[in-house]
Amino acid sequence: MLREVTANRYVAPLRSGGSVPGVVEADDLGTYVVKFTGSAQGRKALVAEVIVGELARALGLRFPELVLVHFDPEIAAHEPHQEVRELHGASAGVNLGMDYLPGAKDFTPEIAKTFPVDPLEAGRIVWLDALTVNVDRTVHSSNLMIWPTLGTVPPRLWLIDHGAALVFHHRWDTSAPDKAYDFRHHALGHYGPDTRAADAELAPRVTEELLREVVAEVPDAWLGDHSGFATPGEARDAYVAYLCARVKASASWLPTDFPSREQLAAESALRVAQTQQGRPDWLKRVPDLHGKPAARQDWSVHLG
Repeated sequence: MLREVTANRYVAPLRSGGSVPGVVEADDLGTYVVKFTGSAQGRKALVAEVIVGELARALGLRFPELVLVHFDPEIAAHEPHQEVRELHGASAGVNLGMDYLPGAKDFTPEIAKTFPVDPLEAGRIVWLDALTVNVDRTVHSSNLMIWPTLGTVPPRLWLIDHGAALVFHHRWDTSAPDKAYDFRHHALGHYGPDTRAADAELAPRVTEELLREVVAEVPDAWLGDHSGFATPGEARDAYVAYLCARVKASASWLPTDFPSREQLAAESALRVAQTQQGRPDWLKRVPDLHGKPAARQDWSVHLG
């Protein structure tokens, strides 16, 4: 089961996306990035974080340890922003913490131009994303970190942020386990991901037993808002059944065709040209921001 810790010092918010997680120090002397139960994404995002993150770890992918964090909003009473304080006030109790990777950097398109990634490693990550229907690991928002960035240990890719995965649990009644998803713009697509080798390696390991162990990590309270299920146990069974069926149907959803970096650049240029077409001259000088995420705050936040 996930370890439980108690937050005893609030360090800072991370303004990355709409969830506004916070960095805290806990009574085990660890530092964690906490995702709050009161965020706009709701508790299903935390369910996805646990299931996909723990499955990634079980399959040997690098993913920071998750813990359950007992959080008292009083420790963050000095937070100057009212909306963040309101988020904290709505999140008293147990929240989800991810081990903080000091100095970790975002895996950006610029870094991706020179950072080496083995095709099999890329294939494993793409395979996991396809299995769990993760729609948020794109060239514009990779949800990948590079760590460590100092010392003699070579930097490695680490997976983070899976709240947008498991999209099927938002509409259980209309989700087909063999449904294909478009991964053409996956953050690792131009590395030539060997998804067939990854499927051969990983699919036999995603057993019903493993999935039950992973889903058991989700607190009962976070499964309470799943419409159509009378108990948390029924919700767990539904996750296990869906993911078991999806593994068996991998031939239907396995992504194998990815555009090169040059093709992606050409697509982007064409989109810009189409956006500019028909605009008045003054508007043509406005930069095209389509597809570009808001600036992220990296994990090298000051902890003093």
